[in-house]
Amino acid sequence: MSTIPDFNDSEMWTVQSTLNERYGREMELQIGDTDVRLSLHTTDMTPCPTLYWQSDDGCHFLVVKTGAERYRCQFFYRVHQMFGTGIDEYDNLTECVVTLLQMQADYAAKQRAKSE
Repeated sequence: MSTIPDFNDSEMWTVQSTLNERYGREMELQIGDTDVRLSLHTTDMTPCPTLYWQSDDGCHFLVVKTGAERYRCQFFYRVHQMFGTGIDEYDNLTECVVTLLQMQADYAAKQRAKSE
């Protein structure tokens, strides 16, 4: 059983308010667990609380809580198109979510420019 605490009300509010600001409306957040290798030095997988949402353009987002005030994130369109932010772990949830959203927006803009 995981010793990582679930997302608390304050963390949920932080994510939801950041998404509301980005999208101009409330996004449906789903809560689940993701098995994560917390250390590069082990193959042990640890179940971690995870927040998931999907944007209107079909992008999927994950924020994984890996410890008290420790977060990882990624976005993807398909399983073979997974992207991170270049930062392994955050100690600030707002920074994690804002950086994730900015990286996805930059990626989407580059893809649009390629297709023009």
